[in-house]
Amino acid sequence: MAFKQMEQISQFLWAAEQYGIAPTDIFQTVDLWEGKNMACVQRTLMNLRGLAVTKQDGLFVGDPNWFPKKSQENRCDFSKDKLKEGQNVIGLQMGTNQGASQAGMTGCGMPRQIL
Repeated sequence: MAFKQMEQISQFLWAAEQYGIAPTDIFQTVDLWEGKNMACVQRTLMNLRGLAVTKQDGLFVGDPNWFPKKSQENRCDFSKDKLKEGQNVIGLQMGTNQGASQAGMTGCGMPRQIL
């Protein structure tokens, strides 16, 4: 009986991987069978539910707001002219280093001089 149950767990893990769960997110059969690493089992189930909500293929039944959706690719293809326009813009996020200096800094291990 134990062998049959472990085989069913293995089949579930194989199906989860075929559905799209990353192999690194899948628990080992002994994790569930021996009940020693239940956090890993729970992580796998949460990832499976999140993937089912994201795919929207009708296999998920329940409130989709309970589970976060997996991020999806949002590919942007810009023309060469649009990319060239970006080279003319000065990024305000770059900041400036004007006025920055190490004046008043003390050596490593020396106390700070307060005057």
